[in-house]
Amino acid sequence: MNPILMYDLTIIGGGPAGVSAGVYAARKLLKTFFIAPEFGGQSIVSDDIQNWIGTPHIAGAKLAKDLEEHLKAYAGDIVDIKSESAVDIQKTESGFIVTTDKGSYETKTILIATGSHRRKLDIPGAKEYDHRGVTYCASCDGPFFTGLDVTVIGGGNAAFESAAQLLAYAKSVTILNRTETFRADELTVKKIGEHSNITIIKNAVPVEILGEKLATGIVYEDQISKEKITLNTPGIFVEIGAVPTTEFAKKVVELNPLGYIPVDPRNQQTKTPGIWSAGDCTDGLYHQNNIAAGDAVKALEDIYLYLKAK
Repeated sequence: MNPILMYDLTIIGGGPAGVSAGVYAARKLLKTFFIAPEFGGQSIVSDDIQNWIGTPHIAGAKLAKDLEEHLKAYAGDIVDIKSESAVDIQKTESGFIVTTDKGSYETKTILIATGSHRRKLDIPGAKEYDHRGVTYCASCDGPFFTGLDVTVIGGGNAAFESAAQLLAYAKSVTILNRTETFRADELTVKKIGEHSNITIIKNAVPVEILGEKLATGIVYEDQISKEKITLNTPGIFVEIGAVPTTEFAKKVVELNPLGYIPVDPRNQQTKTPGIWSAGDCTDGLYHQNNIAAGDAVKALEDIYLYLKAK
C-alpha cells in the first residue's frame, strides 16, 4: 500500500505511554495515527495492580480496557486507531514512512512507545506456574507474598532492587545468582546484602519450579558441588533482563547495546529529529506504568511545540 495521507504524528504502542500520548494528541487536535496490536502493555497479565495512581486495585485486563476506552472517548476523527504492528520506519524528505504488517503511512513525527518484554525463565515448571507463584514484577506482585519466604532469580541491579522492594512485604528474600560474580554494581550488592533477612546464594543455576496448584519451591544446582538443592518458596521473582521492542526502528533511531532507545530525559527526544520515545523501550533509569505515562505526556508536549513552531 502506498502512503496516501500525511499524519502529524504516529504513535506506536498501546500501553500506558502510548495511550497517554494519544489522549493528549487528540486534545491538542493533532491528526494522529495510533497503532498497537493490543492495549495494556506488559501489565495485561497481572491479576492485581496496586500502584496505578488513583486506583488502589485493578486487574491488568481491566486496565487495558480502561486505556482503550479513554483513548476512544477522545479520538473522534482526530486519532485513527489501528490494530497493527510496526515492522519498519524510513526517513523521507517530509518526515517518515511507517510500515506495518498491513500497510504504509506517512507521518511528520513519531512517538515510539512499544515497551519491552521480560526475558522468561526457561526451565521445567516456569511456564506452568507463571502468575501462580512465578512472577516478573516485584512492585506489582510483592504484596501477595506478605510474611512469606520468597526468592529472586538474577544477579543484576534489577534483581537486587527487586529484593529490596520485597523487604517491605516478605519474611525473607533469597537471591539466586548463577555465577560467582554479579552484574549489579558493588555498592548495590553490599548495601542490599547487609539486610539480615536477605540471603545471597552464588553459583546457583535454577533447574526446576515445583508446585501443585501454585508454586511451592524451586530446585537449583550448585555449580561447584553439582548438588541439586530445593528451596521451599511460594514466590519466585524472575529478574534476568528485559528485551525492548525496538527492532523495527533500528534503521532510523540509535539503539544502545541492549537495544533500548537513548532519549533526552527533559523532553524524550531521540537523536533523530522528529522521533520521540517513552516508556520501557527507552534507556530511562526506571520503568513503571506511571513513569511511562508521564514521560509520554512530556514527549507529546514537546512534539506539539515541534510541529507548531517549525
